[in-house]
Amino acid sequence: MEIEVKSQIGDELVLVVRDVEVPFINAIRRTAMMDVPKIAIDDVNIIRNDSAMFNEVLAHRLGLTPLVSDLEAIDGMEVADECDCGDGCSKCGVSFSLNAVGPKTVYSKDLISSDSKIKPVYDTIPLVKLKEGEELKIEAVAKLGFGKDHAKWIPTTVCAYKQYPEITFNEDVEIDYDCADACPRGILKADKRSKKIKVLDIENCSMCKSCYRASENKYINIGYQDNNFIFKIETDGSMPPKEVLLKACEELELKADKFIRFSEGGSK
Repeated sequence: MEIEVKSQIGDELVLVVRDVEVPFINAIRRTAMMDVPKIAIDDVNIIRNDSAMFNEVLAHRLGLTPLVSDLEAIDGMEVADECDCGDGCSKCGVSFSLNAVGPKTVYSKDLISSDSKIKPVYDTIPLVKLKEGEELKIEAVAKLGFGKDHAKWIPTTVCAYKQYPEITFNEDVEIDYDCADACPRGILKADKRSKKIKVLDIENCSMCKSCYRASENKYINIGYQDNNFIFKIETDGSMPPKEVLLKACEELELKADKFIRFSEGGSK
């Protein structure tokens, strides 16, 4: 297996992974989405809500507000179901409070955390609008959880792969420059001086085959490389994409080891 980092900008990481099969790359994708722990608001106690927004909708918005969940922030925390405290403690939960009086727009920055490391990733997420005299008072608890249990614990906004595109030309027929103009992403350029069609950015090819359909003599062919993939992972800012990827690989390794031990000895 060969891995090449194509770009790493902000919360987005793009890799080219070569010499692997679909089940392997898909297992990493699913593990990154479902089995990497992240913090999200889970319990909401709405003491007072004079706004026009229903309590359930407001609680849902709070749950989907991204909280800082990198390795430093969650160090020492435990998943609530695995904690032996029984009813919530500082090891498995972080308390938040929100007190606001209108007129104002309540933003994510108005959430006050009991742990300075765990706070909303973005300060400008609008939560609710209060009119003159309206009051909002909330107490909430954020917990560590997994995407397989609820979407609010999924650390990624994009986690996908595609097989590496492959573009070839049929040299036995006349060059068809029209196929270059048909490409919706502009990755093909007709160079009539050199009598060639140049491929500018093959990794941006979506394999839509618009160029193939536009070529009457089938001058161009669109395919893909079986065991090479472009893998893209983007997070909501709660965790760096590299941390998500490494944690996913670690979890996948643990699952594989557990399966091997079960197969060999029958122990769980």
